Amino acid sequence: MIVVFGSMNVDLVMPVTHFPKPGETVLCAADYLSRAGGKGSNQAVAAVRAGGKVAMVGKVGDDSFGRRSINNLKTQGVWTAGIGISERPTGCATIAVDSKGGNFIMVAPGANLDVTEDQAPDEILSKRHIVLTQLEVTPAETFKVLRRARANGAITILNASPAHQLPKELLQFVDYLIVNEIEGLQLAHGLGIVGSDPRQLAGDIAKLGDLTCIITLEARGCVAARGDSVYTQQALPVEAVDSTGAGDAFCGIFAAGLLKGLPWLESMHRASAGASLSCLGLGAQAGMPFSEDIDAAAVNLAPAALLS
Repeated sequence: MIVVFGSMNVDLVMPVTHFPKPGETVLCAADYLSRAGGKGSNQAVAAVRAGGKVAMVGKVGDDSFGRRSINNLKTQGVWTAGIGISERPTGCATIAVDSKGGNFIMVAPGANLDVTEDQAPDEILSKRHIVLTQLEVTPAETFKVLRRARANGAITILNASPAHQLPKELLQFVDYLIVNEIEGLQLAHGLGIVGSDPRQLAGDIAKLGDLTCIITLEARGCVAARGDSVYTQQALPVEAVDSTGAGDAFCGIFAAGLLKGLPWLESMHRASAGASLSCLGLGAQAGMPFSEDIDAAAVNLAPAALLS
């Protein structure tokens, strides 16, 4: 099983012709959309659609957004017994999407700030499970879960997003570290690694933490490093409608591939194809592709290439 320890939000998606400047009011180019979201919830949906058995651990408020978030996950086939109720309101994000598919996001964490590591019992952090985490809940609680999961023999994945300073000692509890280009640069510099080339940064982070580091590069695919080896993986060429959630799609699909027993490079190849497909729908979860669509698209995508 994939255990997702993370955030749940309701997203208000607003299509705009351009992003507002300070003091500027921009009218929506079309009706706004209200969708279930949050990096944890997004990755859970991506993983279950990609063929994984998934459990969600997090918190929502005792409100309509919270009930909607839980019902959405149940409908998708995600196990929700690990979701608790907070006195804070359910997390909410406002997402502006421009005509080129780019996004501008503001998040009010709400109940996500009350997620605690003791919501995840040891029996779901065992060697039979994959633990998938992000940094939209309190990072200290996420770090505790990663430590326990590693001690219990689980495969651990940290999507270090949003960008956050990571203590060097935490890296020893992470098997797969996934970041985008900006997050990778900030993380590397925080760890004392200099440079800006994603290939070099992935390699240095991988060696420093004795882990596999994947840096996603949007339409340019991704780079990955393990040990002394560095790889590049292309993305599918698509006409993006909305790139919101593409990184979450990558993480969830990657975890699903590992759960299926696929080698990590093959899982990354599949995740890259699926992340590209996710950009074809408006809203983070609406575009999450299903397993058969991912497999069909992956046939048309070259496998990862070894650089060194």
